[in-house]
Amino acid sequence: MFKCAIVGVSGGRAHGHAEAYQYVQRGTLAAISTRQRDKLDAFGERFGVAARYTDYREMFAREKPDLVHVHTPPTVRLEIMEAAEAAGIPALIVEKPLAVQGKDYVAIREFARQARARVAINHQLHFHPRRMALQRLVWGGGIGQVRFIDASARMNLAYQGTHSLQAIGAFNPGGMPVTVFGQVSGAEGLRESRGQHYAPDQSLAKINYDNGVHALLQCGTNAPAVGDGPVNTHKRIAVYGTRGHVQWTMWSWETNCDGRRESGTHQYPEEDILGQAAMTEAMFDWLEDERAVHPLNLDAALQDLNIILGMYMSALHHRVISLPVEPEGDLIEKLRRRLGDVSRL
Repeated sequence: MFKCAIVGVSGGRAHGHAEAYQYVQRGTLAAISTRQRDKLDAFGERFGVAARYTDYREMFAREKPDLVHVHTPPTVRLEIMEAAEAAGIPALIVEKPLAVQGKDYVAIREFARQARARVAINHQLHFHPRRMALQRLVWGGGIGQVRFIDASARMNLAYQGTHSLQAIGAFNPGGMPVTVFGQVSGAEGLRESRGQHYAPDQSLAKINYDNGVHALLQCGTNAPAVGDGPVNTHKRIAVYGTRGHVQWTMWSWETNCDGRRESGTHQYPEEDILGQAAMTEAMFDWLEDERAVHPLNLDAALQDLNIILGMYMSALHHRVISLPVEPEGDLIEKLRRRLGDVSRL
């Protein structure tokens, strides 16, 4: 039985992780940490966790967890990963986005090159039962050779861009992005905020992969609405192959293979708690066998983040960007200046 802990219990995703432990077979939620004592105690009482800390470093030293879930603003995630590495914590699942700024991407990339800890990013949608079934169908050649992928989300790139990029990668395993051509608009999402999920309000990109697959990514208020739920539930991916296509949203699914069409609905909350648990179990697989690399591993997340940084550079310089790209400094500030100037015209 693996001993698990959470750093940062104020946000909703921490509650989602804790609730999923009713379905986790090989781990138990044994300790939690957050700076605010009232929120710490409320969370601990709700989920029956007695070991509570306002200092995560003390929690690492005293509890020695096998797996830590990290739920903090993007700017402090590297700090916690480094502290966990120093404390000998073997595994972490980190909330997305991994980072927002190019300098943070570079620092985390350097961490990844020497870290012993196994790190995955919290893209639990990969493990939703219905999406897993569609992914396996595509992997098995059910729609023939994949040619085109269309992915979208109604929240901005920082909130949901990496979810969409991870989905593209999940349906195109092994494909390496080689170019991105992007455009962005809207400066509201670049304003200073507590959550620090800075990104333009609308974005659009064409991504080319080395295996011939092309992808279209839309994130923000320009993306299509899919369903009647809140804005965070408007995610969609459609994958087109030589023999048909599949489509998944957070509320529905569709397949069309060799002219045979099937479709249906599902409930996002029910799918999500099972996906969260399966994501955690996959980390235990990796801890037990180094060959069972988690599909949401840090290297894959860095690749997706590099695409986003390439999109920003493409939009700023009006040209196609070759990937991987070494990001320019202060990209968010450059976008603020450029898009802020446009908004005043």
